[in-house]
Amino acid sequence: MNWLALSFGFPAILWGLLALPVIWWLLRLTPPKPQMEVFPPLKILARVLKREETPHQSPWWLTLLRLLMAALIVLALAEPVFNPRERLPAAGDALALVIDNGWASAPDWDRRVATAERLITDAGATGTPVLLAFTAEKPNAEIGPFDAQAARDRLRATQPRPVPTDRPAIYARVAAALDTLPGASVAVLADGLAAQGDEAAFETLFGKAPAQVIWAVPERLATIGLSAAENQLEGFEITAIRPGGNAAPRQATAGAFDDKGRRIADATLTFAAGKETATGRMQVPFELRNDFASISIDGESHAGAVRVLDENSKRRRVGLLSQAEADQAQPLLSPLYYILRALEPFADLVEPSNADLADAIPQLLAQKPAMIVMADVGNIPDTARRQLIEWVDNGGTLVRFAGPRLAAAGNDEELLPVRLRTGERSLGGALSWTEPQPVTEFPSTGPFADLAPPSEVTVSRQILAEPTADIVDRTWANLADGTPLVTGARREKGTVALFHITPEATWSNLPISGSFVEMLRRLVQLSRNQGTAAAGADGRVATLAPYRMIAANGALEPPTPDARPLTSGQGPVPVTIENPPGLYGTEEGVFAHNLLGADATLAPLARPQIPAPVTEMRYAFDESRDLKGPLVAAALLLMLLDTLAVFWMGGMFARRRRGLAHGAGTAAIVLLAAGIALTAFSSTAQAQDSRPGDAEAIEAIATTRLAYVLTGNPSVDAISRAGLDGLSRFLIEKTALEPGLPAGVDIARDELAFYPIIYWPIDPNAAMPSEDAIARIDAYMQQGGTVLFDTRDQYATGIDAGSASPATQRLRDILDHLNVPPLEPVPEDHVLTKSFFILPEFPGRFSGGPLWIEASLDASNVDNRPVRTGDGVSPIMITANDFAGAWAIDASGAPMLPTVPSDFMQRVYAYRAGVNIVMYMLTGNYKSDQVHVPILLERLGQ
Repeated sequence: MNWLALSFGFPAILWGLLALPVIWWLLRLTPPKPQMEVFPPLKILARVLKREETPHQSPWWLTLLRLLMAALIVLALAEPVFNPRERLPAAGDALALVIDNGWASAPDWDRRVATAERLITDAGATGTPVLLAFTAEKPNAEIGPFDAQAARDRLRATQPRPVPTDRPAIYARVAAALDTLPGASVAVLADGLAAQGDEAAFETLFGKAPAQVIWAVPERLATIGLSAAENQLEGFEITAIRPGGNAAPRQATAGAFDDKGRRIADATLTFAAGKETATGRMQVPFELRNDFASISIDGESHAGAVRVLDENSKRRRVGLLSQAEADQAQPLLSPLYYILRALEPFADLVEPSNADLADAIPQLLAQKPAMIVMADVGNIPDTARRQLIEWVDNGGTLVRFAGPRLAAAGNDEELLPVRLRTGERSLGGALSWTEPQPVTEFPSTGPFADLAPPSEVTVSRQILAEPTADIVDRTWANLADGTPLVTGARREKGTVALFHITPEATWSNLPISGSFVEMLRRLVQLSRNQGTAAAGADGRVATLAPYRMIAANGALEPPTPDARPLTSGQGPVPVTIENPPGLYGTEEGVFAHNLLGADATLAPLARPQIPAPVTEMRYAFDESRDLKGPLVAAALLLMLLDTLAVFWMGGMFARRRRGLAHGAGTAAIVLLAAGIALTAFSSTAQAQDSRPGDAEAIEAIATTRLAYVLTGNPSVDAISRAGLDGLSRFLIEKTALEPGLPAGVDIARDELAFYPIIYWPIDPNAAMPSEDAIARIDAYMQQGGTVLFDTRDQYATGIDAGSASPATQRLRDILDHLNVPPLEPVPEDHVLTKSFFILPEFPGRFSGGPLWIEASLDASNVDNRPVRTGDGVSPIMITANDFAGAWAIDASGAPMLPTVPSDFMQRVYAYRAGVNIVMYMLTGNYKSDQVHVPILLERLGQ
């Protein structure tokens, strides 16, 4: 039954409103109790003359109050719902819920979760089992079937991933599960974007003859992604894409950020009507372009709108080639001498081992240089020439210098920017009428536009270019008489440049000037690396650790536990859960692994042919509100007002002369009546001597429980809980200890004294604990508790031990506010190494990092106490080996995260390390006292 935006779960109860007239009639005939008065003869007689002693009916306002209270109770029993949602028609004995949680689902993920929760709630109302699968999770992830509560918990724990969806693999798993649930309903909550293999995936999913299909896609696809970002000659050019079918024009703004997150450039992207691509250019000085670390589109909170940059904007590899033999006696006359001195500070220089061009050029190209400098190279062999042309077309930068050999060679249109005249031009010689020419202002269209022309440089000899219609556009530097000094031109994706002078100081003094260094540096910076940080100079395969990852919402964050080292050098590496988009490497050099490639397109997802009834729905929050609770609360309030009114009309509040004791009795009656009314509508009653938190305290001390700090990051907290759960199971199997379920604690609010040890995973993105929270931790450690800090960054610190990782820096900030005792790595003879298992080290998901504990005060006295420790237990432990990552197990008991390196025994030793830590915390240094057993027995014998 619906009335405007109101519905009722039991509309038949509304017939009870017809009893309101009867209630009104009864209330009219039931006046309140007469007022009691002490017998003062004269005063009561005076009052009798003025008014009646007993009213014959209730006051109208009291009657109205009671009628309203009865109406509220009737309405509450009818279970009204404001703005009710329409329940989906139930069909089938099960519900298969398949949700896209790839990068495109990040902007409206909350809305998708709310939609899925409605479906799960409707299934739970009828006890229907739920299959729950996500298309951007690992193929072996558990999909159910679950009950409604378990499915809802799993849904809320899942987050979007910055990776593409894998519909074929996930749909195949759901289809296999539907073999045991024939006739189930299938709900597809898609992100609206088509992907490769969709046709076969939907055919597999819907080929199981579902009883009903629920189809949900976004109403409007407004996603914009970045597919390319290149440092071009004229500026930094970016390319954006959007889904097809968008006829309306659109503008977006992209920003460039440095490695500290500061915005240093902007570009406007304009999509024409009906166009799926748009380009923009950031025309800023190349010094700023070299600082670009990432580019993102404003307002697009997903991984596809962010592009990270790598070595293409940093140091370049430059190949040097010359046909002249090096003269060791006269190095200043070597063609490459000044080029070497100019490029060494900011480029990696490589030279071939063979002077033969047929072998030298392939050797240089095999090392994937960003730029090749050829000093007076004439004719090039055909095979090497074709390879060189292909390298330039694919983005290489070729810089050539003139000389006698080049002047004698024929024109090579592919490897020269302009056509050259035969021979040379001499200026200022004995047989010349002209003077050596200075360099004039650099053209504004060239890469040297912002450089000041060198006033001390003159040219006495040069090779002239043939005058053509485009000679002005190809001129990067001129002499005073208008003849070109440096020319350049684009060749496909690459660039060819020519200095019309020799690289040594024979034709001009430019090579010995500071301008020569700046001009070469400018050309190197404008080139593009052909190799990457993932491949060495010889092109071998390299493995890079995760450095900074792109989250699903487009933010840059530290690596997640799922991220694995990237192996590159054997072709393009796909974006997966193990290799999410981001930067791989170290601070010394990184490799950019972006989500969208240069050939990526965004196409809308078309609904396939479905051989079953289809119900379309939209993503939306559940805006329905249950009014039963507010109505019951209002009825209780009116009941309390009615009780107070009756007491007041009975004169209970007017007789203040009866003293304080009588007033206290009245208040007790009022409170008792209110308590009776509340108890009638409450399912439980609390004892008057109980206090909030008593039940939790009793539950916490009833069994030993391991605790972990809630960081606020769902993925980190989930791994911590799963890790302590796995360790608890291992303790039950191997020891007499039977701990309870792990407890997540908020160090700012929760009581910490209930737990013997607290595991604290350091998350650099989490907020810094407050001073009160750190004081609580300090008090907990001083009162006998132990905190196990885990920075989980052993792999990073192992790569670059010279600098602290963000997690280690955050730990230092926390420890600065704590009373931390002197620390040392666990010695070989410490009680921790033998509290249960005999262990030489304490590995976790990573190995190699030490476990830091409180330093022993009497460590040097090895004769008196071979097992080192004091009388207490270390209040602090620090590791970087990611203990929880090694202990973490899923619902089936399988490990959730791989060890690094992948070693089965490393996980076993990690569990044993956890057992030793727990036993050490619970039993102290009891094993250190065993060394005195012979002495005690000897005394007993005496």
